[in-house]
Amino acid sequence: MLQIGTFALITESVLFYLNGSLSLVYALMMIVMSFMIFAHISSTGSAMAIVRLLTSSMEKANKPETIGRMDENGTVFTSGNHDVEFKKVSFSYENKKVLSDVSFTIPDRTTTAIVGPSGSGKTTICNLVARFWDADSGEVIIGGKNIKDYTLESLMDQISMVFQNVYLFADTIENNIKFGSPDATHEDVVRAAKEAACDDFIEALPDGYNTMVGEGGANLSGGEKQRLSIARAILKDAPIIILDEATANVDPENEDRLQTAIERLTKNKTIIMIAHRLKTVRNADQILVVENGKILDRGKHEELIEKDGIYRRFVLGREEAAGWKIMQ
Repeated sequence: MLQIGTFALITESVLFYLNGSLSLVYALMMIVMSFMIFAHISSTGSAMAIVRLLTSSMEKANKPETIGRMDENGTVFTSGNHDVEFKKVSFSYENKKVLSDVSFTIPDRTTTAIVGPSGSGKTTICNLVARFWDADSGEVIIGGKNIKDYTLESLMDQISMVFQNVYLFADTIENNIKFGSPDATHEDVVRAAKEAACDDFIEALPDGYNTMVGEGGANLSGGEKQRLSIARAILKDAPIIILDEATANVDPENEDRLQTAIERLTKNKTIIMIAHRLKTVRNADQILVVENGKILDRGKHEELIEKDGIYRRFVLGREEAAGWKIMQ
C-alpha cells in the first residue's frame, strides 16, 4: 500500500506539471518527497515485525523454565536386571504420529536390531528408551521399573548412547570423552581412546588430549566425532548400549578396529542397535522390523529371511548394493 501511495504521488505530480497546475520546481520537489513521506511508516512496520520475532523468540527461550524437573518425583534405582520393555507405547511429534501401540521386550544381555525404512520410527524408539521424550501413552520399562520413576541421573547411569549425529562440547577432547565418567583418570581416557581407534588422530593434534574441539565438534570430521563418541561409551561402561548406525561416518581403514571396539563395548550388555549393514544385523538375538510406527515382524535373521516381507527385501537390496561396481 505504501508503494502504491508513492506511485500515486509521482503520477499526480507529473500530471499537474503537464496541465500547468504545478511549476517544475514544485513537481520535482513532490517527486522527491514521495520517496520520503512514507519512509517512517515503513520503518515502523519493519520494527513491529522485529518486535514480533523477538517476542516469539523470548517465549521459546522462556518455555523451558515452565517445564518441571524430569526426575522431580523419581527415585534412585539400580538393578542387576536390565531388560527393556515397551508396553503399548504411542508417540507423536506435535501432530505427527510416529509410534502407534508398540510393544516388545529386550531381555537382559541380548542384542536387538531395529530395521525399517527411513522415517519408520527406529530412532524415536531409542530416544524414548533414553527418555529424550516421554511417550504419549503406554510404558517404557527398564529393569522392571517405569523410566519415569527413575531420577535422571540413575537412568543415565544405566545407558550409553552412540548416535549417528554426535554432539561434542566446546571443551578439550579429554573432557568430552570423560563426559559420562567425570571421575575417570587420564590413563582411563587414553585406554578408551585406543580401543575406539581415535588415539592416532588425537596424538597428531597440536595439544593432544587437551585440544579444544569447538562447539559441536566443529574442528573435527564426522568420523572423528563418532569415534570419540564410541570412546565416551567405552569409558562409561553402562549396562545398556544404544547404537544408532555407530559406524556410519567412519572411514574404511578404521572400521575393522571400531567393530572390534564395539564388540568389547557390547560384551555382556543389553544392546539396542539401529543398523543397515547385514553383517551387523544378522547376528542379533532378535530383529524388530518397523514400518509406519508399528512392529510388523520380529525374530532372528534365519526366520525373517524366509518370509516375503520388508526384511527380506531389505537384505536382498543390501546384497545387491554390495555387488555394485564401477565398470571401466
